[in-house]
Amino acid sequence: MATPHSAMSAEYDVVIMGGGPGGATLAALLCRDTDLRVAIFEREEFPRDHIGESMAHPLIPVLEQSGALPKVLASDCYVQKFGGIFHWCAEKPFVLFFEHADWQADGVHRWAMHVNRAEFDTILLDHAESCGAHVFQGAKVTQFRSGAAPSVIIDNDVEICCRFFVDASGRENQVYAPGSRRERQWLSAYRNVAIWSHFRKCLPAQTLPGEWNHFREPDLSPICCVAFEHGWVWYIPTPQVTDGRRERVWSIGIVTNPEALREVDLRDPEVFMATLAKVPLIGDLIHDAEPIRSNLLSATNYSRISDHFASYDERWLTIGDASYFVDPLFSSGVAFAAAQARAAALVLRTSLDTDTDEQTTRDIWRDYDVEWHGMAKTFALGIDQWYHEIARNHPGSSYWTPRGNGTDPGNVSADTFQALLNTALVPDLLHVMTAGSQDPGDLATAGPYRRAVSAADAVLLEPDNTLALAPHTRIRSGSAVDIPGFKGMSPPFEIPQEARAGLARYWTDPIANANATPAPLAEVVPCQRFYSATDPDVEVRCLERDAGEHLWQILSAGPVRWSELAPKLTLWQGRTVKRLIRAGLVTADPGREGGR
Repeated sequence: MATPHSAMSAEYDVVIMGGGPGGATLAALLCRDTDLRVAIFEREEFPRDHIGESMAHPLIPVLEQSGALPKVLASDCYVQKFGGIFHWCAEKPFVLFFEHADWQADGVHRWAMHVNRAEFDTILLDHAESCGAHVFQGAKVTQFRSGAAPSVIIDNDVEICCRFFVDASGRENQVYAPGSRRERQWLSAYRNVAIWSHFRKCLPAQTLPGEWNHFREPDLSPICCVAFEHGWVWYIPTPQVTDGRRERVWSIGIVTNPEALREVDLRDPEVFMATLAKVPLIGDLIHDAEPIRSNLLSATNYSRISDHFASYDERWLTIGDASYFVDPLFSSGVAFAAAQARAAALVLRTSLDTDTDEQTTRDIWRDYDVEWHGMAKTFALGIDQWYHEIARNHPGSSYWTPRGNGTDPGNVSADTFQALLNTALVPDLLHVMTAGSQDPGDLATAGPYRRAVSAADAVLLEPDNTLALAPHTRIRSGSAVDIPGFKGMSPPFEIPQEARAGLARYWTDPIANANATPAPLAEVVPCQRFYSATDPDVEVRCLERDAGEHLWQILSAGPVRWSELAPKLTLWQGRTVKRLIRAGLVTADPGREGGR
């Protein structure tokens, strides 16, 4: 139950605009971990429907950490989800369990949920209030005044002061933080439109025949995504309350584009159903399907990104779709919003700790902005690469042909190059794109991700190259936020067998085994930062695995040949060297007569 508007305080430590999963999770985390005064202002009244019913598994550990997971599991709002069926060519479908390589190694299923968003979101918002957040529904933030003493205006007439402001209002927000008032930039070259509805009397995707269907015998629910001439189809089981009773229905949607819609009007319910009936796999599941409403729903799913996700000087940050949103092909939206909320909670909690010095505060705010930007752009390039791979099987389609032409990575920013060298492609995404090989070399070289990575990794070092610190390069030790900091996920580097066993134990029961695996965003972590004494915007952050201090010791002793340095480095340390060269903090000269 929402807090009455008459109970609004004149001042809060943190004001959150938006009570969706990102905002509600952030509020719960802050209230559980601190004594901060936190308020959520949500312009709608819950429950309310929302697109995005199928989740990715990084969501579960965040719900566990926020304390909301037991409440969700005790409800009837979800169907457990174990992975996906993907079919985009004439050959057999490809099946993917979450953390597929880990499942192959330990036999433990990682899982997520298909949810009724109206109920799911309400559970999370009510949980935030039960943790101590002041929740105001039907209260719209109409203005944000930034600066050292920020405030928000509610419903045009009530001013609320705060120490920090969080925009968690989604992609349609009308109140922009100053650093991102400008129209959001495209995160992808592709322009998609989603058209969908809910249907009863469908068959579960795990009942599809064929030896390939590993979901069938254990009756494990997947998402089913199928490509066809005019786009692709999602097929998601969700529990709904229709006509006063609970039943399982299926969210079925077509993701297409304006060009394809000019060829076939998928917004017409009859055309929509006739098209679905011809789509491989989907047609076999909907013989008796009945719509629960007469009309179809639609939304644009253009991938966009804000210029910045945070500003310490202006005292604001963004989470979820308010910062960026990516095509729904991998069901990532809510999981990423929750992960951002976990990182934002650490940033805000640390910033408001009186023992935190100014430099540390500025460093972790920079981490939130820069590292999440890099994560967003890398993931978006991965999705675009997936589209490119699918397009190879659909020549001549007005939807798929543009996705097979590749994109020019020439406009990729320096920060994105750094991210591509420092951020691994999501393993499950790589697994499904390579049909299980997990070898990036199996991806089409003309695809957007491969081309961008090639451009980012264009630093070619020869054995005789001499490496040295640039004259303006400095280093300092400090603290960092290890973004994205997914708990319960295998990191993109080797870990001890004991740690892998902890991951498997965690997923057998994330509530009972909450401490079986580390929580990367529980605290800030040590780091070294290479930076330029002449340009404050140039910085390369090195966490412990990047061996920044080790590299500094070697390079500060004088120039060194690459042939001498390379054998001492791990893959990730080698990437750190390339990041430093790209940033102009380390020089690489021919050096045939130099070095040591």
